[in-house]
Amino acid sequence: MFTVTVVFLLVGNVFSSQDLCPSGAFTASGECCKQCQPGEGMKKPCGATQTECEPCLDSETFSENFSHTEKCQPCTPCFELMRMLEPCTDANDAVCVCDYGFFFSGMTGRCEACTVCPMGWGVLMRCSFDRDTVCEECVDDTFSDQETSFDPCLPCTQCEQPDLELESCTPLSDAVCQELDTPNSSTSPSPPPLPYVTPAPSLSTFCTPAPSVVSYTDKSPPISPTESVTTADPGLKRLHGLSDNLIPIYTSILAAVLLGLVAFIIFKRWNSCKQNKQGANNRACSANPSQTPSPEGEKLHSDSGISVDSQSLQEGQGPPHTVVKIDGSSTLPLPLHTREEVEKLLNCTCEGEESGANEETDWCSLAGLLGYKEEHIANFKQEERPIQALLSHWASQDSANIDTLCTALKKINREDIAQSITVKPTATSTV
Repeated sequence: MFTVTVVFLLVGNVFSSQDLCPSGAFTASGECCKQCQPGEGMKKPCGATQTECEPCLDSETFSENFSHTEKCQPCTPCFELMRMLEPCTDANDAVCVCDYGFFFSGMTGRCEACTVCPMGWGVLMRCSFDRDTVCEECVDDTFSDQETSFDPCLPCTQCEQPDLELESCTPLSDAVCQELDTPNSSTSPSPPPLPYVTPAPSLSTFCTPAPSVVSYTDKSPPISPTESVTTADPGLKRLHGLSDNLIPIYTSILAAVLLGLVAFIIFKRWNSCKQNKQGANNRACSANPSQTPSPEGEKLHSDSGISVDSQSLQEGQGPPHTVVKIDGSSTLPLPLHTREEVEKLLNCTCEGEESGANEETDWCSLAGLLGYKEEHIANFKQEERPIQALLSHWASQDSANIDTLCTALKKINREDIAQSITVKPTATSTV
């Protein structure tokens, strides 16, 4: 009985010590060894002194667990047929998956090309990084006339009338329908064509009314120009008359366009003269200190955030000048030249890199960090200039700014691009 009691006491002491000291280790002085948090690695082990931790480098090293012995581990690189699904942070390793157009095969243990459905088969489930394409046979009035890894079976075309179907729909081809006759044509059987008869020299035979259209079934053309004139449609004359009436309309439209252009030029010149006159008045006020500067001299274009320093108008001699200050912060919207510069730098690989695969990995990883999903990245990849399409679409959003872009570039180890597009908070220009 006494032995059992001692065992329970020892087990209780062990559990109580683990609750009080999660690491289960102690220093030489009996102090519980401190555990490093996720995002930190052990720099100096616990022993004679307490555990020393150091932060892991974002996008380079990571530590996922609480530990007093685990150091920061290097991030897993994504290479060859792999792409980065989730970037490496100080507390999580990078997640690499098969690139677009490939999937991870459990049988081979590597990335394999996605299956392409043959003709007569459509895509039931598209290929992704963790599964192959699932194809289905086209049945029940559906067809697929090309090999594809994206498109499902398409529904067959239904002719308006069953007797107008020239070719039936098959799993490999769509149905072919005969075009309906024009409304002017008659559905009754037409009379047999009359053979061409050489007209008599006299013109009196052509004075009788004739149908608007005369067709000649014989291969011989009309003998004289007179015959072709008599068989012409009178509606052609009305068409020529209508075209003659359109000429004045086109002339009027052209004149209106030219008049609008002249009016626009005159307005621009008037506006320029008005601004020059206002600038001359401001300079006159600065030359006479007794006069109070006009409100226009204190701030111009207040709505646009561009202000004019009126004190600079009163300092010194020489030609008057104006200091224009652009108030803003680092969260400026993404301008066009910045997008072009980022696209240019992402398209340029460093010396020694194997191929352009790293460029695609960089911008695809950048798109993932900017919040785009796989289907959006796949759409950008279809564009002729995917990086330009990505940056243009993202720049149209309200949350797009240079700080966010720089942070994402640093996540994919492109600090060179982040430094080249950094914009100073305040810019001063002398006019």
